Amino acid sequence: MVTSVSQRGRNNYSEQAADRIVMAARRAMADFLNVEADAVVFGRSATQINFDMARAIGRALVPGDEIVVSRLDHDANIRPWVIAAEANDLTVRWIDFDKRSGELRLEHVREALSERSRLVAVTGASNFLGTKPDIPAIAAEAHRVGAELYLDAVAYAAHELVDFAQLGVDYVVCSPYKFCGPHLGVLGSTVERLSGLVPDKLRPSTMRVPNRFELGTLPYEALAGVAETVEFLADLTVGPGSRRERLERSYRALAAHESALFDELVKGIEQTAGVRRIGSPGSCVPTVLFAVDGRTPEQTCRELGARDVAVMGGSFYAIEAAEFAGLGEGGVRAGIAPYTNAEDVARLLEAVADLSPSSVARS
Repeated sequence: MVTSVSQRGRNNYSEQAADRIVMAARRAMADFLNVEADAVVFGRSATQINFDMARAIGRALVPGDEIVVSRLDHDANIRPWVIAAEANDLTVRWIDFDKRSGELRLEHVREALSERSRLVAVTGASNFLGTKPDIPAIAAEAHRVGAELYLDAVAYAAHELVDFAQLGVDYVVCSPYKFCGPHLGVLGSTVERLSGLVPDKLRPSTMRVPNRFELGTLPYEALAGVAETVEFLADLTVGPGSRRERLERSYRALAAHESALFDELVKGIEQTAGVRRIGSPGSCVPTVLFAVDGRTPEQTCRELGARDVAVMGGSFYAIEAAEFAGLGEGGVRAGIAPYTNAEDVARLLEAVADLSPSSVARS
């Protein structure tokens, strides 16, 4: 914010400074997603990127083609596709999930696919229930019928290191603020795939990939933060190797840290009288949704907040999931992060227990 930067270019020191910031951020996110740097696109948010990509992809399809969306997803990976389908005379098909467990299984995907399916939009991890679908298997099913897979990894990338090739996806979008970084969105794909799409853009702006997808002047200060965030995550554990190798080592350590704390969190929620866990997906990120008998999610969050326990309540923009599962006002969400410790979990469980009807009755 206090250095000399201007529009990107190569003619003077301030243009060169801006260019270095952008390229450093591209390389960092390329390592993070395991894609080519020229296949990394920056946007204001994941939601904005999804709208831009849905418009471009929707125009490339023909009337009667199908876009397949998941009821489990955040609305940012549903509504842009629904709107694009309406604008281009496409058909929308829906992937359901198990209302009781919150699991999205392969049979749910197969039921929604057909030979006219051209794009499948699905979450890597539900920001609502924590569910982690089998993305490589879903990608294989999508490709079998000739469809591309668009992965929302916003809630996934905070806990699992994205491996574009291993997941088998065609597009992946994430938000660095979910993994300790600045507020913006990032998309990864392949140069070949991005070259086949023409987004809405200004006439004099470049057609070069990935720049053609980035509208206006990029937020250089946020991009500088993105590069530093990836370095920070790569150094959660100390050791040699490339940045990707260091990220892999850090994420393995992060998984062990979060898993142990999450086991304690879930056990405590499930053993507290008057408190009900919502959903029980077999594979999930360390996020739990729950309800306290006799209290709305908003009331629970407000009372926990008064005890300096920060949780959120509602449907978290996963409105289709909440409505499909009959959850009405949603639930209270608690999750584990790199900085969470055992004392944090104990404080949450103690505060929740104090709110339960049995505890209130005793007092």
